[in-house]
Amino acid sequence: MTLKQTLDTHSAIQAVIFDWAGTIVDFGSFAPTTIFVEAFKLGFDFEITLDEARQPMGIGKWDHIQAVGRIPSVASRWQAQFGQAMTTEDIDKIYAAFMPLQIAKVTDHAEPILNAVEVVNNLKAKGIKIGSCSGYPRQVMDVLVPAAAQYGYYPDYIVATDDLPQGGRPAPFMALKNAIELGVTNVKCCIKVDDAVPGIEEGHNAGMWTVGLLLSGNEAGLTYQDYLHADQATLHSAREKARSKMLAAKPHYLIDTISDLPQVIVDIERRLALGEKP
Repeated sequence: MTLKQTLDTHSAIQAVIFDWAGTIVDFGSFAPTTIFVEAFKLGFDFEITLDEARQPMGIGKWDHIQAVGRIPSVASRWQAQFGQAMTTEDIDKIYAAFMPLQIAKVTDHAEPILNAVEVVNNLKAKGIKIGSCSGYPRQVMDVLVPAAAQYGYYPDYIVATDDLPQGGRPAPFMALKNAIELGVTNVKCCIKVDDAVPGIEEGHNAGMWTVGLLLSGNEAGLTYQDYLHADQATLHSAREKARSKMLAAKPHYLIDTISDLPQVIVDIERRLALGEKP
């Protein structure tokens, strides 16, 4: 059975709102994490690990840098190296280093994750609108969006983390802005798909169904080649590592990658027909 055959020709679902890195593009969410490591090094000659860079993933990038600085292991090393806690001015300097690096390199990670374009196009064929939002600021999205379009990914609406004055995740504003602009009449007929806890919380706060991704995203931290060549034991370990973190946000569904989304769509359609709500 093909992905297209698993979906009916009509749906009660009005919109699906996708995250970007680790969800639609950039298997493993490496574009932002590796750049955070570089930005700390460039801004202050300070070392953080890739695992530390991943911990606050999903929130806006300035807030992400602040959150990394508050990780106990990072805060301790920062105090030892500089004799004081990280300041707002320090965060500004790291963010200033981060932005040009991210803009320069985000296109290297713009290729859609396996089957993402097919899944999205099948949803569109059912009349489902495709929204999107990201922890990336608008400057980065202005580079990433046309790069992803070259691979065939065209969401109907896009919100960057700094587009709205109310702020980003886990608040619901980016998801709700998508719903407004896409003409959604009932948020219970929307689905938020994300690979990080703040994005799932965003979906809950917006009153939507939520779907967490385990193997393509930030929490598993696998490259696409890792994923392709991993044995079942390795995949199980990565899956459970991600599951242990994602369960904190209580997603309605947890799946490996966007390839598994069509089956979730069918089940949510069934539940909506029964009168269920997120």
